[in-house]
Amino acid sequence: MSNNGPSPDEIRAIYARMVLIRKMEERLSADFHAGKLPGGVHLYIGQEAVAAGVCANLTDADKIASTHRGHGHFLAKGGDPKSMMAEVYGRENGICKGMGGSMHVADISKGIIGANGIVGAGLAITAGAAFAAQLDGDGHVAVCFFGDGASNQGVLMETLNVTSLWKLPMVFICEHNGFSEFSPSATVTSGEIADRARAFPMHVNVVDGNDAVAVWTAAADAIAHARSGNGPAFIEAKTYRIHGHFEMEKHMLSRPYRDEAEIEEWRGRDSIPRLAAHMIEAGIASDSDIADVNARTDAEVEEAAAFAEAGTPAGPGLAPSLMFAEGGAG
Repeated sequence: MSNNGPSPDEIRAIYARMVLIRKMEERLSADFHAGKLPGGVHLYIGQEAVAAGVCANLTDADKIASTHRGHGHFLAKGGDPKSMMAEVYGRENGICKGMGGSMHVADISKGIIGANGIVGAGLAITAGAAFAAQLDGDGHVAVCFFGDGASNQGVLMETLNVTSLWKLPMVFICEHNGFSEFSPSATVTSGEIADRARAFPMHVNVVDGNDAVAVWTAAADAIAHARSGNGPAFIEAKTYRIHGHFEMEKHMLSRPYRDEAEIEEWRGRDSIPRLAAHMIEAGIASDSDIADVNARTDAEVEEAAAFAEAGTPAGPGLAPSLMFAEGGAG
């Protein structure tokens, strides 16, 4: 199955979404280090092309499950920046009323069935969503984002097996960012991750995860395959996590676990300026268009931060109303 790639309008939309993710994450990094956030954050900086390229092929009715590094997926799927920022701030005006926090952003109205703090947990949840889509017969798909660390969890093989056996409309997106928490992938993962999927009868592709157009094209093929009733598809997107496992790590680790030279090398492959250069070269956008996107996004992020800071901190009094049906708690 093949396609002609994203249209100019789709490329411009992907770029805008990538810039939004980057600037939101940069603001959250700054706010964390300023002591404004109630907990740690796992940032998506460097991986924006994967979420934006995949989710550009999805509708609100399609489902996604995410990871502890889930802000980018939430925003790429159309989640509201203000309610996400407020959630990370632990405010009652957050998307989960401040009770989920950074690792549990979700919005069912957008098909975002949730980020998850348990490594690999989204795989089985997504299989359930794919099974529901198959039963409904509505042509929708379920997509699971997971990392190379999660590829070593047994639930991956279980999910690959059952989705292949039942030909479920599920798309696996492995974001191979080079690390399993603080361990380089090469020290904990044997062989090629995509080869695990090739053991099953499914559509498998490996793509440069820092090339937004390549990601979009691979995702379009994979999603079309799943929508058509042909069973699951698997994409390994090779990318890089520019920030650490989480923002607090420098205060708790006795020594670094990667070289600054490696980080700088990957900064040179940054997907955002790479896509901007492609857009200008192809005549899809001008320098002023790129500047306008950045200026609009700066304003949007400031609005989101102001919304979050103005919210009421979530407290334990909210818990009964969220845990029990009306009249169910004494």
